[in-house]
Amino acid sequence: MSINEDNNYFDLTLIMRIEEINLRMFAADHTVSVGQYFEMLSELLTVSDEALQTLNKFEESGSDKNDYRIIEMLIKAMTNLDFDKYILDFHSMLNAHSKSGNWREAAFYAKQLKKEFTKFSISLKETKLTAKPKNLINSEIMLSEYIALLDEEEAERKPLILAIDDSPVILRTVSSVLSDDYKVFTLPKPLELKRVLKKLSPELFLIDYQMPDINGFDLVPIIREYEEHKDTPIIFLTSEGTTDHVTAAIALGADDFIVKPFNPDVLRERIAKYIVKKKLF
Repeated sequence: MSINEDNNYFDLTLIMRIEEINLRMFAADHTVSVGQYFEMLSELLTVSDEALQTLNKFEESGSDKNDYRIIEMLIKAMTNLDFDKYILDFHSMLNAHSKSGNWREAAFYAKQLKKEFTKFSISLKETKLTAKPKNLINSEIMLSEYIALLDEEEAERKPLILAIDDSPVILRTVSSVLSDDYKVFTLPKPLELKRVLKKLSPELFLIDYQMPDINGFDLVPIIREYEEHKDTPIIFLTSEGTTDHVTAAIALGADDFIVKPFNPDVLRERIAKYIVKKKLF
């Protein structure tokens, strides 16, 4: 099955953020192409619009056989996509209405579903695209392979942080704390900074103050020599957080000072503050 000509494309990065959809698990469990998956999503959206109208009838106890058929189509579409969250409630609504004749119970399920499923349907519609994604060269690519490609692109878009510290333990800790949101390049040998800056262009520097080969403060003028780094945020990590140290660091052109041992949340919040500020200006 190949993707239709009516531009049924979706933003999978947005789909992965929808709580009810476990896209990675689906891709791992099913051998389907991106085109096939997009077809399945399109079918679900088509029947969802009809189903939402039908829920009004179930809530008012005015449903008929065609309404049952629409809900059954919706259940099938969700089952094909492993969207399990609402399936049981839809089944319960149908069973309450048809088998037990309990219209009040069916109306209760319909009311709840209309509220929750409407939000889900809107979220899914917002992922629909009018043109093929630029990175989707062939819709026959396997869904799992395409997700891996998206992950690689997301990693490339992460801001780059250069962490300079002579302690491997500190560098591993910094990398572990920040790696979900940033690309972290660790440099245990500060004297190699110039060589590194010929190849990398960090969006923030995280520098230890006391190192055996060179004082961390001495790295600031080196960084500021580069035109592209005249305003790049510099944060010092040090065990000496006196007023004199802070004043000296700021005077040299650093932006902030974090005392070791640091709180991971404080480190993340402080870095996020400067990364966002840099993007704004």
